[in-house]
Amino acid sequence: MCWQPAHLQSLPARSALRAQVLGTKAGSGAGLAKVSAGPTGGGVPSSGARGRFSLTCPPGLLFQIIRKALSEEKQVSTKTSAADLVTETDQLVEDLIISEMQKRFPSHRFIAEEAAAAGAKCVLTPSPTWIIDPIDGTCNFVHRFPTVAVSIGFAVNQELEFGVIYHCTEERLYTGRRGRGAFCNGQRLQVSGETDLSKALVLTEIGPKRDPATLKLFLSNMERLLHAKAHGVRVIGSSTLALCLLASGAADAYYQFGLHCWDLAAATVIIREAGGIVMDTSGGPLDLMSCRVVAAGTREMATLIAQALQTINYGRDDEK
Repeated sequence: MCWQPAHLQSLPARSALRAQVLGTKAGSGAGLAKVSAGPTGGGVPSSGARGRFSLTCPPGLLFQIIRKALSEEKQVSTKTSAADLVTETDQLVEDLIISEMQKRFPSHRFIAEEAAAAGAKCVLTPSPTWIIDPIDGTCNFVHRFPTVAVSIGFAVNQELEFGVIYHCTEERLYTGRRGRGAFCNGQRLQVSGETDLSKALVLTEIGPKRDPATLKLFLSNMERLLHAKAHGVRVIGSSTLALCLLASGAADAYYQFGLHCWDLAAATVIIREAGGIVMDTSGGPLDLMSCRVVAAGTREMATLIAQALQTINYGRDDEK
């Protein structure tokens, strides 16, 4: 398993913060999610009508924590670089999600961002696995910039089955389940059908590395797309929400080097179920652990983006 709840629950400061925010006794269990087991008993949690999920996290608990903390002073630490930030709230939210999910699915495995940062191995096995980003857009969160999300993906037999992404400040719930469509607040999502790069709005993120060689490659990739006369290249500070914008048809393509499996898992299902393409930057099939991706509304657009890119090496999540 990639995470053990007792590891975080044993920290007095985090337990006290949890109690302060929730108004409960430290260590008491408040309900985070409603998840009913699927017909296989230990496999895919069930979904409701029109592809909407019985997996729900009430704003009164999980998202209230994030929205409240967004406006407050934060304790900020760094991970792999000065631009790779983490706060106590990231860790608290991850703790809450996994603690509650493990009560309902004790045999399931977990891959989660802050556990990985603490040294837990990220290995996707055939076992049912939850892949969690407790706060995507932590730099935004630190600066009170409101593009912040929670992302939860679920895989069985190393296949992504469904994803849930919640935009914490706009209260938009994006969901997708394999074979059942993608939705935002119950409205079906559909990607753009654009195939011409010169008519495309492209999204990306910078990634945590800021050494001169990496920055040169990042800027060169952006320059190549602009030379191809893309309408624009945007960075919003949250890869999961950028990918949701792609799924909703508000953008035509996305690429990044340096994102992680917890950034991709839920969004990949949502984009595919909205009719889009998610693949490796080489043009081959997506490798969830490769720390790189191209996504687009059409295969033609994805291929054009992939062909324009120079590779930035971030290693692999399952080798760190």
